[in-house]
Amino acid sequence: MPAAPPIVTITKLSKTYKGGFQALKALDLEIRRGEILALLGPNGAGKTTLISIICGIVRPTSGTVVADGHDIITDFRGARSKIGLVPQELSTDAFETVWSTVTFSRGLFGKPPSPAHVEKTLRALSLWDKRDSKIMTLSGGMKRRVLIAKALSHEPTILFLDEPTAGVDVELRHDMWKMVRALRESGVTIILTTHYIEEAQEMADRIGVINKGELVVIEDTDVLMQKLGKRTLTLTLQQKLDALPADLVDAKLALSADGTTLTYTFDAQSADQGGVGPVLKRLVEHGIDFKDLHSKESSLEEIFVGLVASNRAEKEAS
Repeated sequence: MPAAPPIVTITKLSKTYKGGFQALKALDLEIRRGEILALLGPNGAGKTTLISIICGIVRPTSGTVVADGHDIITDFRGARSKIGLVPQELSTDAFETVWSTVTFSRGLFGKPPSPAHVEKTLRALSLWDKRDSKIMTLSGGMKRRVLIAKALSHEPTILFLDEPTAGVDVELRHDMWKMVRALRESGVTIILTTHYIEEAQEMADRIGVINKGELVVIEDTDVLMQKLGKRTLTLTLQQKLDALPADLVDAKLALSADGTTLTYTFDAQSADQGGVGPVLKRLVEHGIDFKDLHSKESSLEEIFVGLVASNRAEKEAS
């Protein structure tokens, strides 16, 4: 069965601002229908510029973007009707009620009134009890939910979340994760930017890393972790070692300065090939006993930092 066509296709997308700063450099990206895609990158990497172009806020210097069958330049209204955007800033009309704000936002897209859809959206976001409350009376977390409700008011198929959990507490962040998964289950494709590495690892089907206007990597989350992740096995020794035996130097083993622990570092995928077993066997053969062992897998944050550093080094070398 052939794969479904992408819901967003970005081809050779570039953006250079008047001052000469190139925010995006011939970026290519396909976003799959029905996925959650997380975009990671340091400040100034180009994430917000990319979203702003797709949403029609910023005009690209060159390249094309097609959103659910609509070119964002030649068919702006058609493309924008398919897209919902939740900005990072909490900008809402403070004196309006939740109900009127969401209803008005739907009308801006030329959609006919639909109290049933507005009610469904507010209930899904746990805002129904606040429907008659003025925005100014709501907490920061509730205001962020209102922004999502506004973005969903015209029934988009693509939803952009720019730092959706910035400034919210841990409990609310986990609530937001559940809500985003529910939106995906309803058929909405979700693209989020985040500085919370664990957020991307927890939620995203795929992760893209952007640095200096370029897409460094785009990969399924679990595959990225497997391909680029490292594992470390730390062994606490029964007896202190002054030095490693000469024929163990090639075993990727590191002896601590005080001689009490050994650390073995290996690629995550090598674990399936029995990478640890032979090393432990060699230690036993040398009479090196250990009283405790601890295994740790590299986090997405460590992978991300490594990718950005590698990309920076490549640029400097060229």
